[in-house]
Amino acid sequence: MPYVINGVEKETDEDGFLLEPDFSDEAVEVIAAAHSLTLTDEHRAVIGYLREKYKEDGHTPNLRNLIKGLQEDGVMPDASNNKLFDLFPDGGAAKQGVKIAGLPKPFGKGGY
Repeated sequence: MPYVINGVEKETDEDGFLLEPDFSDEAVEVIAAAHSLTLTDEHRAVIGYLREKYKEDGHTPNLRNLIKGLQEDGVMPDASNNKLFDLFPDGGAAKQGVKIAGLPKPFGKGGY
């Protein structure tokens, strides 16, 4: 299911992840709307962190490292597994958060 971002159709894989990252704010809005997710400041903080880690490391952290990083970096001191699944109910921040951030599919433990 491709997304139209800034007037350009962006290709996705079979799970709806962009094939190439898009760091625009428009990408976040379009993808979140496609998943019927209303974004809050907490969503945006996680999305910003995921994008930053992708730029730094070339990939996004798995859920455990994401929680630890959000806490240690002060982005979300109360980050927890439950909180992130409340924010991103369709697979959690390590999956749905990455998708909405406009990043390619993560390939971590378990093949996701």
